[in-house]
Amino acid sequence: MLAILFALAATAVVAPLWVRALGRNAFYVLALVPLGCLGWVIANWLTPQRVRLTWAPSIAMNIDLRFDSLAAVMCALILGIGTLILVYCARYFENEEPRLGVFAAELVGFACAMFGLVTSDNMLLLFVFWEATTVLSFLLVGHNAEQAASRRAAIQALLVTAAGGLAMLVGIVILGEANDSYLLSDLLAEAHPPSGIAVNIAVALLLVGALSKSAAVPLHFWLPGAMAAPTPVSAYLHAAAMVKAGVYLVARLAPVFAENPVWHPLVLTLGLASMLLAGLRSLQVVDLKLVLAFGTVSQLGFLIVLVGIGTPGAALAGVTMIVAHALFKGCLFMVVGIIDHGAGTRDLRRLSGLGRRAPVLCGTAVLATLSMAGIPPLLGFVGKESALSAVLDADVLTGASRVAVAVGVVLGSMLTVGYSVRFVWGAFADKKASGEPAPVAHHPSEQPDAMSTTADVRVGWLPPGALFLGPPAILAVAGLAAGLMTSQLDRALAPYAETLAGPLVSHLALWHGFTAPLALTVLIIAAGILLYRLRDRLVESAHPRLGNADRAYDATLRAMDRLSLRMTAAVQRGSLPLTQATILVTLIVLPSVLLALGNRTGVTLRLWDSPLQVVVGAIMAATALAATVFRNRLASVLVVGVTGYGCGVIFALHGAPDLALTQFLVETLTLVIFVLVLRAFPATIEESRTTALEVRRAVLAAVVGTVVAVLAAFAVAARTAEPIWHRIPDAAYRFGGGKNAVNVLLVDLRAWDTLGEISVLVVAATGVASLVFRSRRFGSAPRATDSPDYDPDLVSWLPAGRLVDRAERSMVLQITTRLVFPTIMVLSVYFFFSGHNAPGGGFAGGLAAGLALTLRYLAGGRYELGEALPVDAGHILGTGLSLAAGTAVSSLLLGAPPLSSAIVEVTLPVIGHVKLVTSLFFDLGVYLIVVGLVLDVLRSLGARLDSELDETEPTSMQRGSSK
Repeated sequence: MLAILFALAATAVVAPLWVRALGRNAFYVLALVPLGCLGWVIANWLTPQRVRLTWAPSIAMNIDLRFDSLAAVMCALILGIGTLILVYCARYFENEEPRLGVFAAELVGFACAMFGLVTSDNMLLLFVFWEATTVLSFLLVGHNAEQAASRRAAIQALLVTAAGGLAMLVGIVILGEANDSYLLSDLLAEAHPPSGIAVNIAVALLLVGALSKSAAVPLHFWLPGAMAAPTPVSAYLHAAAMVKAGVYLVARLAPVFAENPVWHPLVLTLGLASMLLAGLRSLQVVDLKLVLAFGTVSQLGFLIVLVGIGTPGAALAGVTMIVAHALFKGCLFMVVGIIDHGAGTRDLRRLSGLGRRAPVLCGTAVLATLSMAGIPPLLGFVGKESALSAVLDADVLTGASRVAVAVGVVLGSMLTVGYSVRFVWGAFADKKASGEPAPVAHHPSEQPDAMSTTADVRVGWLPPGALFLGPPAILAVAGLAAGLMTSQLDRALAPYAETLAGPLVSHLALWHGFTAPLALTVLIIAAGILLYRLRDRLVESAHPRLGNADRAYDATLRAMDRLSLRMTAAVQRGSLPLTQATILVTLIVLPSVLLALGNRTGVTLRLWDSPLQVVVGAIMAATALAATVFRNRLASVLVVGVTGYGCGVIFALHGAPDLALTQFLVETLTLVIFVLVLRAFPATIEESRTTALEVRRAVLAAVVGTVVAVLAAFAVAARTAEPIWHRIPDAAYRFGGGKNAVNVLLVDLRAWDTLGEISVLVVAATGVASLVFRSRRFGSAPRATDSPDYDPDLVSWLPAGRLVDRAERSMVLQITTRLVFPTIMVLSVYFFFSGHNAPGGGFAGGLAAGLALTLRYLAGGRYELGEALPVDAGHILGTGLSLAAGTAVSSLLLGAPPLSSAIVEVTLPVIGHVKLVTSLFFDLGVYLIVVGLVLDVLRSLGARLDSELDETEPTSMQRGSSK
């Protein structure tokens, strides 16, 4: 299973490269991967398997995978139909299709996420894959991002399914804590399922997530809207894969919670409502794709009812209908795509005579539609007859409930027959011969939009090729073959049904004799055909039977916007001092009240350990006060920097050289950034912006400082256990192989925290670059040869030194930089390699390298920055983050916990004994990210600002030349 996940993930990564090399034919190559994975699923169908990789056992986050009969069914659909969809894409798209490589990667990545979802045993891992499908669905539905309909549909699907996913996450946490395990296998193995109010709430939340994913009423509206996506997306996500995730979750939990008091009221009521209301709506819409979309909502409601009843017979019928629905609905969506390609329209009012023009396509569609309507000998008939039998024999339902469910299923099945006939007739019939109004002919050059059409098939028809028609034909024939091979299908599907309580009495068969389900089937077919004939009187109207869900959705978003505006107006008045005061007052009041009401321990303080601390503290206090009265901006920044350096001195006096080194480097770099920004401001603060000393602000500042000091003192005094720092040095050497406890904490013991922090750094750098550059990063910094004033015959201490304006050029600084820069870079490398056992590390080394680059920039200007490091900062940031994150995956592949260190000791000739700790590679990622961040800041706040200033103020060279 892990191999399949990695194979699909790797294929998704390389898919854009294949598409770039082979064009749309790359989809054939990509299809080979899920096809090979399908072979493994078939070979291991009846062999349950489990895989566990320990990740974070303390928070139940292990990679637990489980392959059983239900997972096998879902995996076969995901991989099998996924293979056909990829083949279909090779002829659906043209080579000129924009973002085709990205689309291919997203489609294969979606198959990977779905495979992980249905094989996850850990509910937290299941949620991760669940949300991955949500995000990938958003990207796939919004593939045509230039169209407003696609953007709206993608956002709508994301909001609905993500909200349901968050509700499901809360339910997972409640259920996992109540059961003391997050494994589905442990939950299913319980002789007495967990119960209680908390469990009932958890079950309801899980069902909210499942029903939102499977587009159940009232959260159904995102699925018809998602028909703005390309047809392969609809055929895969909305017929065979994504929408089945909710049905799968209901089927997975039914053996445990079918008797829970909230289960049947939610599952059966919403399932039947979806089946009936969406079935009615499918008889109204005129777009063939929408007919199938509302039919999918109806069928999903039917599936949820079957797998949610909780009996072995209903479970067998439900999983059979899952397979049947994937086959016939995937086929029909692809047929609609072929019609849209060949005729230029999906409007059933404008299609006429297509059955004569495309008999093979018509036969394929008819075969799949017969299965959808439940006509023998198709698989749909086998599943529907089994479903009717299971509903009539469902002893877990009361008499009235059983009758209501049976009536609802029969009525919904009648509607299914009705819209099945409507689909075939609307797509392929000769409407002129049938007496229906002739469609209006349009010129074939007119382009149809996403949901309506402007061309008639009789104007022009482009016949599909064999490879285009092959995938839907295979699915249609598979539905027929499965209906004729019911005994073999029963052996494959029955193991899941046997996991539910009670005996499995009825099995799949094409003929059970003259029974009540057969009589109901005849009634359903006859009534469905009659319903289609009388549709004008019964259901055909402009008013949606489901109500206008889009209007409700829009109204909800508008209400949330109004609420957010009112909340923002209440708490954000546009005054920065007021906002800061609110935050600081909260900091004062809440901790002080809790401290006053709670238990307090005695506080013992030493004012100082060394007279130097008094001196440093006095200097810090004096400079902090000076910053409040200086009017010169640069002077204020400098005295604030003194407080930071003083903090570093105190670290050093307390025996923390690593912290002191980092503090000095960060403070220096911060000062440089402040100076770069202040260049665009006046040197002094204007009189209009100065304020006299306000007593309220002074009091607030004094109280905040006092409260923070008091809280820190009480926090230290409240410790009753042995401080953890006593154990850190030993743990750092034993587990991380290093003597520098600070660095080992960052890159090993708490590497997850560091990974999160450097990710934030990358996002911050990207945000700064986006704000400054507005559109893109502009690549690497410009080099000296890019300047129009560059003269290769001039000699300078720095490559771009001559390009600095004479009024700002410092020969002393350039000579010093020429001599000091290599030394600082060597020191940076030393910090990096020595950091595991001595003060330093990737962060300190990166800061030192950043200061070296800053020195080059200050001495030689923006062109010198390009000479020092002619690489795009974004590439450095991305490489560093990939390297840091890659160490987690590498550890996992080697069977160790993610981000754990391995120690390698070897003796090399000449060099001698070498001890290598693998966390060095993680530290290298940190080093690159810090260097990339500094480079990005210098380019955005330095080089970019320089170029803008040059455009507004001529240099002395330019002034001299003008004279």
